[in-house]
Amino acid sequence: MAIRMTKPWQPLDRTIIVALPGQLGVYELANATGQTVAIGFAGGRSLFGLRSELLAIADSPPHDATQYRCEINMQYQTRYRELLMLHVADHGALPLHNRDNPPINLGRLRPL
Repeated sequence: MAIRMTKPWQPLDRTIIVALPGQLGVYELANATGQTVAIGFAGGRSLFGLRSELLAIADSPPHDATQYRCEINMQYQTRYRELLMLHVADHGALPLHNRDNPPINLGRLRPL
């Protein structure tokens, strides 16, 4: 399993998102050039998991988010933090829309 999310980007479109399962997991949002602008998760408090989280985002997306990719994962908190640490290791900072509310005690990764 790759440490980075490798699934293809999908348009942030309600007609595509409604087909997602109601599962727990993580997602990335990107701008038109494929640059990650936010990383998030659908946890135990999400009514219908990834589907409801991404539908809410599609209804009022961050102004620069045009696409998404997601991953079903029961350990969504751990995977969420791992994706944030990878982004910091690769780019030197959190994604733009995660900077206002960073997780407490985010560790460091040194991927190969």
